[in-house]
Amino acid sequence: MTSRELVNATLEFRNETGIVPRQMWVLPWAEKNYGKELERIRTLYPDDFAGPPVILDKQPPVTGDPYAVGEYVDEWGCRFTNIHEGVIGEVKEPVICEEDWSDAGKVHIPVELLTFDADAVNRFCRETDRFVIAGCCPRPFEQLQFLRSTQELYMDLMDPPRGMLDFMERMHGFYCALLEKWVQTEVDALNFMDDWGSQKSLLISPELWKTYFKPMYRDYIAIAKKYGKKTFMHSDGCILDIYPHMIELGLDALNSQIFCMGIEKLEQFRGKITFWGEIDRQHILPEGTPEQVEEAVKSVKESLWAGGGCIAQCEFGPGARPENVEAVFRAWSRE
Repeated sequence: MTSRELVNATLEFRNETGIVPRQMWVLPWAEKNYGKELERIRTLYPDDFAGPPVILDKQPPVTGDPYAVGEYVDEWGCRFTNIHEGVIGEVKEPVICEEDWSDAGKVHIPVELLTFDADAVNRFCRETDRFVIAGCCPRPFEQLQFLRSTQELYMDLMDPPRGMLDFMERMHGFYCALLEKWVQTEVDALNFMDDWGSQKSLLISPELWKTYFKPMYRDYIAIAKKYGKKTFMHSDGCILDIYPHMIELGLDALNSQIFCMGIEKLEQFRGKITFWGEIDRQHILPEGTPEQVEEAVKSVKESLWAGGGCIAQCEFGPGARPENVEAVFRAWSRE
């Protein structure tokens, strides 16, 4: 069975092999601090996933490096300040400053991302037997925070000005156009993200989420399903409130902090969605032992595996111990 076949079988709950697909997310911090250990893990436990090349005919006005100390400007014109190498910084000054969003017209919509080389993507997909996730990632909630600032956006959502709603529609139209281009390639899946949770709850009320953001995800997933593509979403924090909605919309896999929410609270969704990782990167990976990692993996599989429905995803980021990251994949390989 190829990696692509293994991932599809897992997403469709027909994985009779018991082999769990692997994926390691590597942040530059890990590359810099644990290069040799990282190479060892990659050799022992190769990924079942791959990302295609994104070769643009036109380049967006990006400057700087998002993971380097200093200043970075993203595709939308948001200016990030970073004081720690290897992680992403934060936006200090929003692009949209007017309360009525009358200055939203100056935001750069990164249409250059629509100019990617589809032929290069298709060649890559044909030449690999790994599962390929598209090289785009709509993130409406987070991008709105970068553009407006988190505090101002939260207040605006309570009584949205017309200008804000108009801009959200414009942003959504762009994201849909981007996904429409990617689904016409030979990738296996689309990916989108938004960090929706704090440690204990959603960052906004479930009602606001359902009103303004659920319809966006409905459209993203519908575009993917129209072309027979799988859908993956990442969202940090305690997001229990949106799990039933994402299942209703037909999302295939959700990457979330399952230990933040509690595995026992997620068992109700077993067999309804694939848990795309992860083993606790807040506590177990940086502070635990390999033995504790193995116990964590065991508890995930016992509680959430249903002939599929689990992906052995792990983030190797700031603070994670390399021996614990290796233990994640070793434990999944044994389970």
